[in-house]
Amino acid sequence: MAAVPPVTGMELNSPPSDGISNLRFSHHSDHLLVSSWDKRVRLYDASANVLRGEFLHGGAVLDCCFHDDTSGFSASADNTVTRLVFDHEREDLLGRHDAPVRCIEYSYATGQVITGSWDKTLKCWDPRGGGAQERALVGTYGQPERVYSISLVGNRVVVATAGRHVNVYDLRNMSQPEQRRESSLKYQTRCVQCYPNGTGYALSSVEGRVAMEFFELTEAGQAKKYAFKCHRKSEAGRDIVYPVNAIAFHPVYGTFATGGCDGFVNVWDGNNKKRLYQYSKYPTSVAALSFNRDGRLLAVASSYTYEEGDKPHEPDAIFVRNVNEVEVKPKPKVYPNPPAS
Repeated sequence: MAAVPPVTGMELNSPPSDGISNLRFSHHSDHLLVSSWDKRVRLYDASANVLRGEFLHGGAVLDCCFHDDTSGFSASADNTVTRLVFDHEREDLLGRHDAPVRCIEYSYATGQVITGSWDKTLKCWDPRGGGAQERALVGTYGQPERVYSISLVGNRVVVATAGRHVNVYDLRNMSQPEQRRESSLKYQTRCVQCYPNGTGYALSSVEGRVAMEFFELTEAGQAKKYAFKCHRKSEAGRDIVYPVNAIAFHPVYGTFATGGCDGFVNVWDGNNKKRLYQYSKYPTSVAALSFNRDGRLLAVASSYTYEEGDKPHEPDAIFVRNVNEVEVKPKPKVYPNPPAS
C-alpha cells in the first residue's frame, strides 16, 4: 500500500540550518529557490526532493528570486546584490547598497532587477550590463524609511517601508511614485503582494491583520478596500495575536494563502471575503509561502522568526504539499431562491 503523505506535506531533504527568509517557485518548472540566515541560497527540485545547488554568501541572505531556470538573484545582509548561475554554481556581484538588502524582485516587463534596502533606497539594475557594477545600476530612488517588502505586477512596483509608508511606482517612469500611501493597518508592515490581475495589493502586519487595497483612486475604487483579522486565537478570555509573515496568490484562481507566527496557513477568497481552508498546524512559525506555476503545489517554510526572542524551537524545514482544488477554488455564491409567486 502506498504511504500516505503527512498532513503537512513532503519535507524536503537538506534544509537550511538557520532561519528561512524566503522561498520561491520558478515560473518554468518545480524548481524552488530558498534563501536563509545561514548565508546560503539553495536550489531544490521540489517534485523530486533533490537539492540541486547551493551558494554561499558573505552574510545572511534575506531574499532571493528566479530570473529563469538557469539563473536567479539574491539579496544579502552584507549589502550585496548577487546573480546566481545555477549550472555552474557561479555567483556574480551585481552591485551593493549601503545597508542590508531586504528584498529582491525580477521584472519580466522591464528585464530589470529591483532591490529594496534598509538604507532607505530602492535600486533598479540591468543584469545584462556585464560585470561592471556601474553599468548594471539603472537608478537609485530614495524611500521614506527602510524597505521591508516589495511586490511587482506588470509595470507596477509596490514598496512597503518602516513607518507604514507604501509607495507605488510605474517602472517606466521611476522619477517619483505614482502614488504615495500610508498602510491602512495600525502596526508594522510584514509583507506586501500584488494581486495577479494587477488591480491592487494585499498587505499584512505584525498584528494579525491583512488589508486588501486597490490602485484605482476613484471613490468607487477605494470603496472596495477592506481589512480583516487573521492568525489569532483566544485563550483565557484574551486575544493572542500573531504576525502575518507571508502572502501568496494562487496563479489560477486568484485566491491567496497567508502564513503566520501561529504556525498556520490559511487560504482566503478575497472577492467573497471568506476563508476557504486552514491547513494543519506547522511545527513553528510560517516564514514564507509560494505556489508553483500551476498552483498544484504549495511550498511552506516552517521556520521560527524570533518574534519571541531566542528560545528553543523546532528545526527549520520546508514542506511541499499537494494542493486540492477544493482548498483554493472560490465557492460560487449561493443566492436564496426567489419566493414562489
